[in-house]
Parts: sequence; C-alpha cells; structure tokens
Amino acid sequence: MAIALVLAVLAACVLIGINEAGHGRSLSALNNMTRDFETRGSLNRLLQHVLDAETGSRGFLLTGDPRYLEPYDRAVAEIGQDLEALRRAYADSAEQAPVLGQLGRNVQRKLAEMDLSVRMRKQGNEDAWKFVLLTDVGKEQMDAIREQAGKLIGSTAARIDDSQSEVRRALTLSRAGIAVATLVALLAFWLSLRQSTALKLAGEQQQLALQQERDLLERQVRDRTASLAELATHLQQVREEERGHLARELHDELGALLTAAKLDVARLKSRLGEPPAEVGQRLQHLTETLNSGIALKRRIIEDLRPSSLSNLGLTASLEILAREFSERSGVEVASSLEPVDLDEASQLTVYRLVQESLTNIGKYAEARHAEIAVHAYTGHVEVMVRDDGKGFDTVKARRSTHGLAGMRHRVEAAGGRLTVSSAPGSGTRVVAVLPAQAQTA
Repeated sequence: MAIALVLAVLAACVLIGINEAGHGRSLSALNNMTRDFETRGSLNRLLQHVLDAETGSRGFLLTGDPRYLEPYDRAVAEIGQDLEALRRAYADSAEQAPVLGQLGRNVQRKLAEMDLSVRMRKQGNEDAWKFVLLTDVGKEQMDAIREQAGKLIGSTAARIDDSQSEVRRALTLSRAGIAVATLVALLAFWLSLRQSTALKLAGEQQQLALQQERDLLERQVRDRTASLAELATHLQQVREEERGHLARELHDELGALLTAAKLDVARLKSRLGEPPAEVGQRLQHLTETLNSGIALKRRIIEDLRPSSLSNLGLTASLEILAREFSERSGVEVASSLEPVDLDEASQLTVYRLVQESLTNIGKYAEARHAEIAVHAYTGHVEVMVRDDGKGFDTVKARRSTHGLAGMRHRVEAAGGRLTVSSAPGSGTRVVAVLPAQAQTA
C-alpha cells in the first residue's frame, strides 16, 4: 500500500506537471489561433465591403437609382474600421506590415475611383463616368486587392496550422501522461469499484425520483397556468359582456327616463307661458342639469362599450377617443392611424389598449404630448402609444401594476405581443403587435 501510495503520488505529480505544461502551450496556441481567425475574418469582411461598395456604385452608375448608394455608403463606412482592425492585428508583424500597407493604399485608390465615378454621375457628367467605368483601372485595383488580401490570408492560415500543430503536440503529451497515471490508478480504482457502483446506483435512483417529482410539478404548474389564463380570458369576456349589457341598460332605461324628464320640463315651460323669474331660472337650471346628465350618460356608455367602434370603425373611434382625452386632460395628442384588417375582438383589444394607455397617461405621466399610431404590415398590425411624461421603472411596476398585466394578457389572448418601454424621466412607449385577420377568397 505504501509503494502504491508513493507511485500514485509520483504519477499524480508527473501528470500535473505534464498537464500544466500542455495547458500553457495549448492556451498560448489557442490565443494565437483566435487572433488569427479574427484577422482572417477582418480580411474577409474588408473584401466583402469593397465588393459591396463596388456593386452599389456600379448599380448607381448604371441605373441612376439613389437606393444603390445606401449599401455603397455603408460599405465605405465599414472599410475604414476594417483597415484599422487589420493595422492593429499586424502592428507587431514586420513581415506582413508592408503587404498590409500596400493593400490599404490600393483600397484607398479603389475608393477614390468609385467616389469620383459616383460624383461625376451625380453631376451628370456622362462621358466622364462612362469612361471610368469602361476602363480596366477598377479591375486592376480589385485584382491587386484580392492578391494582397490572399497573401495575408495565406500567411494567417499558415499561422493557424502552426498553432493547431502545437495544440496537437500538447494533447499528445497530455495523453501520454494520462495513460501512465491511468495504469497506476487502475488498482485503486478496482478496489473502490464495488462501493462506487453501489453509490452510483443509489444516486441514480434518487435522481430518477427527483426528476419524476420535478416533471410532476412542472405539469401541474403548466396545467394551472393554462387554467388561470383561460379563467382570465373568460373573466375579460364576461367583463366586456357585462359592460355591453350595462351600456344597453343605461341607454334604454336611464336614457329614456332622462329624455322623458327633459320633455316634461319643455312641456311645463310651454304651458306656463311667462312664468315668474325664479321659476324660469329653476326650469332652465333643471334643463341644463338634465342635459349634463344625458351627456354624462353618453360618456359612461362610450367608456363601457364604445358605440363608435361598431358604427364607425376602429380608426374613427380611436380619433374620437384621442380628441376627447385631449379636451378632457389638456394633453396634446397626435394620431397616425392606418386602416387595418382585424376582427371585432381584436379591434376591441386595440381600443381597450389605447384607452387604458391614455388613462394611465392622464393619471400618472404628467405629460404634455402623446402620440397614437396604428400601422398595418403584411401579416400583422402594430399599435403604439407614446408620451413625454415622467416615465417609470418597468421592473418595479411589472410586479405592482395590474393595468399593465391586464393589457399584456388581453393582447396575448388575441395572439399578439405587448412591449412596454420606459425609464424615469424618459416617457413611456407601449407597443402591441397583433396578427392581422386572414384574407378569405
């Protein structure tokens, strides 16, 4: 046992030494490989950006369409960054620095040639840019750029191969050390095999039991979450139905009572002829009170179930909602509303989302300006409500504010996605994306 222990300790020390040496060499080689791969990536990006710039400039020269200048301008902007990254990569390489310098000069000449052609095309100098386009100057410069970039890529590939060989040598040395240490450790391993096997079996059984329990808990959580989501959706539907029922009752019953009272007052005024001044004032005040009650009844009905949504459509109802909110709160509201193709439930979801957002702006935001935007895209509709108010911390509000949770659930129940972006002092932006209604033949 003493000899085995000494051999085990000696083998462990040898193994540690070999592994440390191999680790150091491998780490150095891998770092070099990483830098070389980044350098090669920068070279490839440089070539790609030069090709993108040439393609964009030639597209503009041939068509005159300024849209081709967008990829051209982006590529020109990226080329400078690529050259700077290559200069840093080859700063310590005396052998490759001249090649990189020549590559940079050729790239600059190529950029100058393309810039000259584009400027002459913009100025309408047809003969000049056609002459430049038909010459072989651009091709010669591109061939020189490819040749110099190829040299740099080739040298980088050679360094990568050297680093890979170094890693393989370090791995071979480590394998040899591991093999020696393994032979020494086999005896001790055999002695502990039975005990470890028993422990492993017990651990696997325990893990299996824990995994089964976790699976059961996850299924229960999923089932309860689905049930809660269904319940929340049902409650929202019941709420909207109750709102609609209450709106109809107010319109039919209370509306009839207020209208009848107003007609009775008008009938009394007509029969009294010239009543005393106090009676006339009382009748006038009663008429104004009834008018205020009728207006209040209409506003409550609109809040409960917007009739404009079913009678005028989503765009008109949102315009009315924005105008009334602006008049009531003093917040200037700008609207950018496009006609969208949504079913009735999704239109109500959009309306409630905008209504709740405006309510929050009026209560908490202390904003001076707000914006409502509805845009239709292929396959989906985007709704945005933004203000310039004091904003809030979305992480804290997500736990304590039921209004945001209600909006999120309503949008997700309609198959959409809600995003709330805000920060203290930076205003609030609420964006909902809903699927558009499928077109039927």
